[in-house]
Amino acid sequence: MFLHIGKDLVIPLKELIAIIDAESALKLEDTKNFLKVAGEEGFIYDISEGKIKSYIITEKVDKDKDNFSEVRKSVIYGSNISSTTLLKRAGLLII
Repeated sequence: MFLHIGKDLVIPLKELIAIIDAESALKLEDTKNFLKVAGEEGFIYDISEGKIKSYIITEKVDKDKDNFSEVRKSVIYGSNISSTTLLKRAGLLII
């Protein structure tokens, strides 16, 4: 299954690590520092046009073509869709 996270972007649910409410995340010092470092290192892609409501943390596992080992790539998306809506779409929140 896939999850539509905004704009024309969908991610496979198997790559989903976490969906975090942006407002709540920025109140906690550890999470704020994590997002700051991730942004500085280029792991955050803002697909919200500057109005981030949630962060979607993903990890993709690929095979290295040279030595066939696993290569993990983490990506964090900043979305203008609320975390509650994303969780419902993913089937992870039932109200």
